[in-house]
Amino acid sequence: MAEAKAKGGGKKPDIATLAGIVAAVGGIVGGLLLEGGKITDIAQYTAAVIVLGGTLGAVMIATPLKVIRGAVKQLAAVFFDKSVPPDATIEEIIGYATKARKNGIVSLEKDADAVADPFLRKALSLAVDGTDLQELRKMMELEIAIDEQHSEAEAKVFEAAGGFAPTIGIIGAVLGLIQVMKNLSDIDEVGHGIAVAFVATVYGVGVANIFFLPAANKIKARAHKTVMMKELILEGVIGIVEGLNPKLIRSKLEAYAGREPKKEAKPAKGGAEAKLAAAKS
Repeated sequence: MAEAKAKGGGKKPDIATLAGIVAAVGGIVGGLLLEGGKITDIAQYTAAVIVLGGTLGAVMIATPLKVIRGAVKQLAAVFFDKSVPPDATIEEIIGYATKARKNGIVSLEKDADAVADPFLRKALSLAVDGTDLQELRKMMELEIAIDEQHSEAEAKVFEAAGGFAPTIGIIGAVLGLIQVMKNLSDIDEVGHGIAVAFVATVYGVGVANIFFLPAANKIKARAHKTVMMKELILEGVIGIVEGLNPKLIRSKLEAYAGREPKKEAKPAKGGAEAKLAAAKS
């Protein structure tokens, strides 16, 4: 069981996120270069300060600080996948189910204290303590619902940023045009002001659609996966409490893992059935 807990526990870089950012930025910059432009044309730090600073301020006004802190921590979920494979969790639960069926659920007391996953550890501890089955389910389902609400709120921080950024980009464009109107006599200043105006708009729309909104969706996807894993764990622990056969528990949990339950091997032709028929004849 210790081996099952160790598998897949580390953070793995999310190749899809990294490749997506490279593809999006590369496509935009590549298109600019193909049109004869230069990277310096869009490398305007003033526009970046206006868009990023304005967006950050708007998000801080709209969202409680505690939720913002949680959203910042969730950035790790955008770039890294630290989820444990369902197969490893299923094997761990089946190990506990087999032991409980042989020696009673109280025999899992020491195992429960050593479980790495906090949700599974709490569910097993409640089961070992003899908590009523319905109460156990209510408590763990409440925890799942609360965690899901927190993840949803943290994802909405990035959705809000994705909504504010394009508007802040327009503000940057207006500021650039103001500078243009103030310096109509100086053609160099006119060019600089127009550049800042257009680049601020590009930054606002770009950062919203390349990072903020996709990050919100990725956080939601991670949260959905986490909820599914917790529901898998809860069903497994309830199966242990009910004293179900480990094979039956495995069949139920494999449905959560998104694959067909393992089928029992059929006896080969000419085996016991053929011998029995031959004896009768």
